[in-house]
Amino acid sequence: MDFLFSADIRSYKDMRNAELREAFVTAPLFSAGQISLTYTDVDRGVVGGIMPTATSIKLPTHKELAADYFCQRREAGVINIGGEGYITVDGEKYAMAKKDSLYIAKESKEVEFFSIDASNPAKFYLVSYPAHRVTKTVHVPKNKAQTVELGSQDTSNERTIFQSIRPGIVDSCQLVMGITELKTGSVWNTKPPHTHFRRTEIYMYFDLPEDEKVFHLMGEPSEVRTLPLESEVAIASPNWSIHSGVGTTNYTFVWAMGGENQEFDDMDHIKVADLK
Repeated sequence: MDFLFSADIRSYKDMRNAELREAFVTAPLFSAGQISLTYTDVDRGVVGGIMPTATSIKLPTHKELAADYFCQRREAGVINIGGEGYITVDGEKYAMAKKDSLYIAKESKEVEFFSIDASNPAKFYLVSYPAHRVTKTVHVPKNKAQTVELGSQDTSNERTIFQSIRPGIVDSCQLVMGITELKTGSVWNTKPPHTHFRRTEIYMYFDLPEDEKVFHLMGEPSEVRTLPLESEVAIASPNWSIHSGVGTTNYTFVWAMGGENQEFDDMDHIKVADLK
């Protein structure tokens, strides 16, 4: 398990890009036949990339979690961004097409990941937060997510939001998770930028060509930093940081949030003109 030891609201201002990446950005998440897990001290979130090929991959625990099994005191959300696959949770099988979601409840003991075709493997993206109660594991196909259309071509942020792990669909403890797809010609993932001090967020950009980047904006509105990010890495965004980014082309990303409030619209907007 890798670790991200985040910077605070004061120290980030004096850090170079390489230092900011070391504090907030994971290594590339997906390698064929491998599982990668990264623990961040931003709300104790764990980020994972699981890419089974010819053989399945079990979700392990680590001594740092001080648990008999991974979900003993944790909940997890998984979204497949690759080929078709399936997940078993305590023996129950859940088919996972591309962009399907699975919420895995606290106290789920055995979690295993499979690809249907090793030549076109699934890529299971996982985000986990501590959980305080036992709920229910729920499979959410992409077409069952709550869909929201936002933005416009005029402001380069026309996008479709698929809210899959959220109140009304999944009874989670604190995890809220979903996908945003930007339309052709749109590049801003949220506009205007916003903060939500009551919860943190983890972004993972994908469906981005190798020669393109997303410029992720972070920091206080009065002291913004910009990190150019490639596809299939995740960045942890603390509650004091703005949430925004702009790409060199359209792209897709998974957002996941943990904290006090699960309401998607709980955000404080910031005028672009006020960013410095």
